[in-house]
Amino acid sequence: MDPCQVAGAQRGDLWNVASRDGFMLVAAARAGRIGATPGTKPSVTIVIDKELLEILACPQTHQPLSEASAAQLESLNKAIKAGTVKNVGGDVVSETLDGGLIRQDGTIVYPIRDEIPVLLIDEGIGVEA
Repeated sequence: MDPCQVAGAQRGDLWNVASRDGFMLVAAARAGRIGATPGTKPSVTIVIDKELLEILACPQTHQPLSEASAAQLESLNKAIKAGTVKNVGGDVVSETLDGGLIRQDGTIVYPIRDEIPVLLIDEGIGVEA
């Protein structure tokens, strides 16, 4: 089914799509609607349902998680583009993040990929608290 139909929007308009697991993706059907240039990844805002966020926890320490701020994501994405970021598993992170969940102590960000938080210990990305 076309996501635009699910959200009741017209193709090309800004639309919201809510999935069964509580994630909401706010995106545009056409990159030109949100300022992205053709051939680039359009900007996306990921919003995690508050009830879901209350039950999510770091898989290693069980600390609560919260959404990473735009400033945190911008800083992390800049470092990813520079090729200087490795995840906890030791792999270089090459894909910028649309969103992330940060551990309560502020030292680990778990990436959100395709609107799904990747809560695997090795996929966590170390950041300065």
